[in-house]
Amino acid sequence: MNRELKRVSILALLMFLTLFVSSTIIQYAQAESLGADPRNSRTLYDSYSVERGPILVGGDPIAFSQPSDDDYKFQRVYANGPLYAPITGFIPVNGEATGLERSLNDFLSGQSSSQFFDSINRLISGQDPMGASVEVTIDPVLQQAAWDALGDYTGAVIVTEPSTGRILAMVTKPSYDPNSLAVHSGDQVEATYEGLLADPGDPLFNRATGGDMNPPGSVFKLVVTAAALESGRYTPDSTFPNPGTLTLPGSDAVVRNSGGGTCGGGAEVTLATALRLSCNIPMAQLGMELGDTAIREQAEKFGFNREFEIPTLTESSVYPRALDDPQTGLSAFGQGEVRATPLQMAMVSGAIANGGIVMNPNLVDAIVAPDFTPLQEFEGSEFGRAISEETANTMVQMMVNGVEDGAASNARIGDVSVAGKTGTAENGESDPYTLWFTGFAPADDPQYAITVLVEDGGGLGQEGYGNLIAAPVAKQVLEAVLNK
Repeated sequence: MNRELKRVSILALLMFLTLFVSSTIIQYAQAESLGADPRNSRTLYDSYSVERGPILVGGDPIAFSQPSDDDYKFQRVYANGPLYAPITGFIPVNGEATGLERSLNDFLSGQSSSQFFDSINRLISGQDPMGASVEVTIDPVLQQAAWDALGDYTGAVIVTEPSTGRILAMVTKPSYDPNSLAVHSGDQVEATYEGLLADPGDPLFNRATGGDMNPPGSVFKLVVTAAALESGRYTPDSTFPNPGTLTLPGSDAVVRNSGGGTCGGGAEVTLATALRLSCNIPMAQLGMELGDTAIREQAEKFGFNREFEIPTLTESSVYPRALDDPQTGLSAFGQGEVRATPLQMAMVSGAIANGGIVMNPNLVDAIVAPDFTPLQEFEGSEFGRAISEETANTMVQMMVNGVEDGAASNARIGDVSVAGKTGTAENGESDPYTLWFTGFAPADDPQYAITVLVEDGGGLGQEGYGNLIAAPVAKQVLEAVLNK
């Protein structure tokens, strides 16, 4: 009898230990992933039972919750939805949230660990639970100016503060209305979402930080020029042969300068002139002399080949490994397998403006509890030094020359000195070009770093080019903010 009782006791103990271990795993180790699982209807209904905190731009809500008379209790509303969609994202009744709604969900829903005592205080005092508010870095004047300047083009505009990395404007087109994805009908949300997925314009892409990334074309020449100057083997006056065409070694690929012909006159051309006139042949020669490793290492100092949390997750801009000489030559003017986001190119120009230091990009200034207690405050942080201050100062003048008397002339703004670089990237033998501008202003006291991306040749196919379309967009945005 004692033996049987002992067996039963051991079995009961093992069952208790199993239950204890499994409960601990579920409540602690798996709690976050289970809570985030879109199939967890209990979590979903709980999130809608709390008044979700607002997302604020300049103190005004661009996303907020209002009472609803259905099972969800609150309806999420997006003010000027298409303008701010790449920032807010949306939170659906089925599926996963996007944008800040996803990355800061714990704070917005009041479920972060830092809000525990606030939740208890509100419960004791009889107040309804409420999420924290999120104040973003966006300047509403700049955001609207970027939206207006981009017009009907497919593309993106991003503006940052070089000294801090704060994102002051982030526009992408075509856009969508997040209100249509926040309705309390799962079937309607699914139908709308499927329609947006099927749209050939890909409105759900945030082209500023990812999407179907484009070759950067000639704006990448800034990275190659930086690598050359940092190597100590080149100066702006270093010269290269100046033929009208260049056949890349070991291949039948022929490189030509934009518009054909040589890079200015003469048998040789300087690095400064090659950048100012945005010539491909001398850059291809320079790239092959430097080698792909040196270019990749310089690109990675600017942030290539890694993701950033802003706090939404960005996609990695790409400079590939193990390139041969022809591939390296193409990469030196942003072709081949090189890919970049507007955010990444804004980090490049922003670092040049900031004395060579790359700042981590950031979209959020502060997270504040319902009782106005700051939960988190964000300050600028350094990603690292990409180039020396001397190299940065040299490149500032080279970029200023490109706007004043070069391939970026359509970015000129009256008495304001603008530093800039245009790009016109090829996508295939008959495909429309991708058009770029990146730069900053005022050049002598940089306040704004801007990158403009225009896809599909701006509607002009292979007749569009960066200085014709992308540079004027940047000029319009900079004029709006400099004159406000």
